[in-house]
Amino acid sequence: MKAVSTPNYLAGYPISLVDQVHQLIAQDRLGDILLKKYPQAHTVRTDRALYDYVHEIKAEYLRNAGQLSKVEYDNKIHVIRNALGTHTSVSRVQGSKLKTKREIRVATMFRTMPGEFLRMIVVHELAHIKEREHDKAFYQLCQHMEPDYHQLEFDLRVYLTYLETTGKSLWSVEAVSSVDKA
Repeated sequence: MKAVSTPNYLAGYPISLVDQVHQLIAQDRLGDILLKKYPQAHTVRTDRALYDYVHEIKAEYLRNAGQLSKVEYDNKIHVIRNALGTHTSVSRVQGSKLKTKREIRVATMFRTMPGEFLRMIVVHELAHIKEREHDKAFYQLCQHMEPDYHQLEFDLRVYLTYLETTGKSLWSVEAVSSVDKA
């Protein structure tokens, strides 16, 4: 049986940067740094709220792109082994017309993460509506929708490395609930 390897979220980044991240984890300082930079989780918790949130961004940046038929959190997306979000597009013939159904699914773990991380994933998945491949045009579109896209992607990768290494979630449901009540 083949052993399952853990993903290297920081692959492709300079070794010195990766070493610095691992050093901060070993010193038990990375969690505090991330919490200082991203102190609160967002309030977009339901599938309906996520749908509205995604449509707001889409309306601002991708008005002419096709309509989304479904946007939801998906607990079947296994972040550690698979993906952070998915986009699908299915075309069907209905009579003499070709109907396209587009869906975006976001990993459930983003329900309790900072808004910046949720926006980064949503922007990434929306960019796939226009650009299928992860090429220069794709990342330019991501940066157009979210100017800090690359920094947010790096910070998210750092957090996923932290989560995988320590098993400690920084933004919990309880913390999110207490923010809602305040």
